[in-house]
Amino acid sequence: MTRNRPALAEAVIRELVQDVVTGKYAPGTALPTTAALCETFAVSRTVIREALTALAEKGLVAARQGWGTVVLDRDSWRLLDPMVLEAIFRREDSLLFMDQLIGIRTALEGLMASSAARQITDEARAALSRQFDELDAAVDDPDRYAEEDIAFHALVHRISGNEFARAIISSIQGKARLVAEYTGAPPKGHNELTHEEHRHIFEAVMGGDTEASADLMRAHIARSWARRRPSR
Repeated sequence: MTRNRPALAEAVIRELVQDVVTGKYAPGTALPTTAALCETFAVSRTVIREALTALAEKGLVAARQGWGTVVLDRDSWRLLDPMVLEAIFRREDSLLFMDQLIGIRTALEGLMASSAARQITDEARAALSRQFDELDAAVDDPDRYAEEDIAFHALVHRISGNEFARAIISSIQGKARLVAEYTGAPPKGHNELTHEEHRHIFEAVMGGDTEASADLMRAHIARSWARRRPSR
């Protein structure tokens, strides 16, 4: 359930989510008392109660008689909640979650590429052709190419008609992109290699080759991540 909360409460919620998810408060331990949190954030008890309610809705904490508000194990977290997702990608072990995201992307985007190739219409072919032309024109401009890259994948997703897969990829990857490590530091020639991979995907989808579209999309996502993944 999404609520319209005052900006002050949202700010407190966001910081507490970050503290819990990044491990400042370990699972099984209690958060500071309401009075202590009021003093820390310089807000009223009403704001803190609202914040604790929000954390409970996200599966991060629960009230325990005699213990106070206790941090729950990660199994209880609502991992697709936008604030939780954003904080996950700021953990020290964020690369683990990024690797998991790549695994999800290879599976779902491969499926969507295959679906796109199977049911592509003349109108969709024209749109995909225009988008590939935009990619082609942006190869020498890394910032623009990154934007057109996102648009290319999004168009393939839309052509596939798989709304659930689109929603999952969009929600998770949208938060991952906020973290510099996910973008990484691509080596020289990365754009050119990526563009060739896009070209092969484009040709397979345009030609209606479902198997090649899936294989090429999966390989592209895995190779692109391997090239830009931080070493730590």
